[in-house]
Amino acid sequence: MDVEATQVMTRTGQFTTPVSWETPVRSRLAAAIDRLSGPLAELVERDANDGDTRLLVADFLSVGLNYSKYQELTTEYRTSGDSVDYAIILDGDVFAPVEVKGVGQELDIRNIQMARRVAAEQGARWIVLTNGRLWKVYHLRPQEDGDSTQPVPVIDVDLMDRDSHERTVDLLFHLTHEAVEHGRLDALRRWRESTEAAPLARILRWDTVVSAILAELREVSEHPGHAGDAAEVLRALTEEVIAKGLLPAGDEGNDEAEEA
Repeated sequence: MDVEATQVMTRTGQFTTPVSWETPVRSRLAAAIDRLSGPLAELVERDANDGDTRLLVADFLSVGLNYSKYQELTTEYRTSGDSVDYAIILDGDVFAPVEVKGVGQELDIRNIQMARRVAAEQGARWIVLTNGRLWKVYHLRPQEDGDSTQPVPVIDVDLMDRDSHERTVDLLFHLTHEAVEHGRLDALRRWRESTEAAPLARILRWDTVVSAILAELREVSEHPGHAGDAAEVLRALTEEVIAKGLLPAGDEGNDEAEEA
């Protein structure tokens, strides 16, 4: 079950279940990974070049992720000054430049510089980087200056890691045509952002969280409670638990907790 589908419904650990369209999409994706595992292993064994790797990538984009080769994938996509191996086109606009490297090449953020320029020129917010085996999906997060973006990894999988096959399917599911249309890739992006240090630090100071922590502490300490307990918990979280710099300047906390 993927990250979005496993949203906690209650404190008892119940989870949401996949909606009807997800199951066939996941099955198709898993089958495509299995089907291409042989050709991928051959490419890795002979350390295939970029051109041969692109053939496998095109197959996977089409067969596994369900993008039409003839309507939604453009090869050697060019702008005024740069080009990328592929671009995924949705509703007539560039959804994501796709940068392909040789199957044996290590991948890092330096490999997406041209793709970033193409995305900026076309107004795209996603980039796919792959060597056929490794698949990395970046979201271009707008920065405070309003002009620049920061690439943030959202998906990072290895198709040849058999021990992580289920996780690979779970994550790549979000890049399928259907999942993108249903907003699932963007939901995964929001989930990733919500689990970063600063948002978690803010949530730790919410009334409901402070109250839950207070209840647990009273239970384990057998403390009957008195006025000011919540404020004490909030102070400990703010001054001793949460790292400096994660909270907005002057954020001294929550009036309700102070009064509890």
